[in-house]
Amino acid sequence: MKKEYPTLPDSMKNMTTYGFSWMEFIAAIPAPLFVVTSYKSNGKPNACLQSWSSFTGEDNRFFAILSSVHKSKHLYQTIHETGVAVLNFPSADIYDKCLDTIKNNGFDDDEIALSGLTSEPASTVEAPRIKECFVSLECRYLWEKEIVENSTHVLMCLEIVNICADIDHLNEATLGRYGDTGYIYNVHYPIDPETFTGTSHDWIATLTKHRDMGEY
Repeated sequence: MKKEYPTLPDSMKNMTTYGFSWMEFIAAIPAPLFVVTSYKSNGKPNACLQSWSSFTGEDNRFFAILSSVHKSKHLYQTIHETGVAVLNFPSADIYDKCLDTIKNNGFDDDEIALSGLTSEPASTVEAPRIKECFVSLECRYLWEKEIVENSTHVLMCLEIVNICADIDHLNEATLGRYGDTGYIYNVHYPIDPETFTGTSHDWIATLTKHRDMGEY
């Protein structure tokens, strides 16, 4: 049986959504988690845990679409000042340290070091990478757009100009990019509106390969 949800369900009317759409919690579509790093104007590393993003290629170029960058935060400021950033993908074993970047966010802070992680210079852009992350995408800023007029957030497009990857994660016979040692996903507060009573949980998830579709 299927049910339609064109309007806010009664069970969710008193729910605090912190600016998110109630539809997001019903759809509960996972998105990859990563840490965006850049340099602040004082030379200290900035680090910001992000999700709500997608990645696409066209004409032999590769792009990251960050759909929820807050205009008043250090990430937005530093990308506009420097024009570059690095997207660092952690495995689940260092997620808690990456989560700490949310609280270690003072302008004078080295936000990578304070979270127990290690900075290393990117190869092609003037930004730090996180050494413990198994894939890092070095990026240049291209453009941005408000999804809703006068929003506090923007959708931002970055072009990926270099990939730095741990070879053990590139090899699917060893650590690989999937499963418990690979990419982690944000599963944001999934809710069943038919049984919701006011509380739920955020989750992180990993991706399991399901079916071999053959050689190309």
